[in-house]
Amino acid sequence: MANILLLEPYSTGSHAVWLRDLQRFSRHTIVTLTLKGSYWQWRMQGGAVTLARLFNQSDFTPDLIVASDMLNLPVFLALTRRRTAHVPCAVYFHENQLTYPPSTRIKHDLKLAFINYASALAADAVFFNSDFHKRDFLDELPRLLKHYPDHNELHTVEQIAAKAHVLPVGIDFAAYDAHAVPKDYSVPVLLWNHRWDYDKQPEVFARALEKLLALGVDFRVILAGEPIGFSEGVFAPLRKKLGDRLLHYGYAERFEDYARLLWQATHAVSCANQDFFGVSMVEAIYCGALPIMPRRLNYPALLPSAYHDLCLYNEGELVAALLRTLHTPAPEALRAYIVQFDWRNVITAYDDAFASLIQGAQGL
Repeated sequence: MANILLLEPYSTGSHAVWLRDLQRFSRHTIVTLTLKGSYWQWRMQGGAVTLARLFNQSDFTPDLIVASDMLNLPVFLALTRRRTAHVPCAVYFHENQLTYPPSTRIKHDLKLAFINYASALAADAVFFNSDFHKRDFLDELPRLLKHYPDHNELHTVEQIAAKAHVLPVGIDFAAYDAHAVPKDYSVPVLLWNHRWDYDKQPEVFARALEKLLALGVDFRVILAGEPIGFSEGVFAPLRKKLGDRLLHYGYAERFEDYARLLWQATHAVSCANQDFFGVSMVEAIYCGALPIMPRRLNYPALLPSAYHDLCLYNEGELVAALLRTLHTPAPEALRAYIVQFDWRNVITAYDDAFASLIQGAQGL
């Protein structure tokens, strides 16, 4: 059993849940240093300075350091070099700033992408939450480096690729079992359980609901998630139009309430153009909802290939996919497939990967 320091300057949402559950399930002792999940761009640039100060004030001696992609790892290591010079380190990519789709409201900042690159270069191992994410990152790295006028160091892409691995997100499915309710298939219940932000494209789902209303289709809707900025205006006009079709609107503060909403849904819909893993869809699939997802990103990897045509849709085909599957219950094979991501099934891969890094640093 080893002592591991886990650094997360943006501890909120799925990052915070992943960190908490990794502590719970790991055989190693994991000590965390975190900052509140606010001001994400500043956290990426300045969070390492604060976390380095906190670490230098502590008496914890780690065998391994694991940082999230939101940390500027080289800055942290420079500021703690007297204590960390011989400690192996890894970075875990929940997402990355090289291929995250740019917002029309926030200018794409190459400095943040470069932080991800420099952190991957400085780390002894680089972990991604999916094989799609790993390939996406490595494919984009040469294009990032070619933005710069000289000394592009393109050979470092191969160095990073050689130490890149996949550790899928773990999910504690037993927590959802405790709140299971019988599913009623008499009327389809469509679930949206994503952040209401631009990268999830809530406007696409809103247009699909408008179309179903115009067609006179009988259905119910659960709009779960945290309203963010402009997206509140996307769903807000639907509240009156949906009337009693709308079973829930907004963020579910308590986990048990959120879990019950998942069990209530017959279908779970994504329209995202960013999802490096797909936690919300995995949760919904486990709770028995039929996933209706774009044929892109990591979504194909969340399903057995035999069910791709049933559950995946091409651009512009969401309404057709919903009409085709409205009365199709989720096959049990989907739930059986998704169980591979239970923490109890993935934690050994995490623990062994961490132990291997430590043993390698010790020359064992």
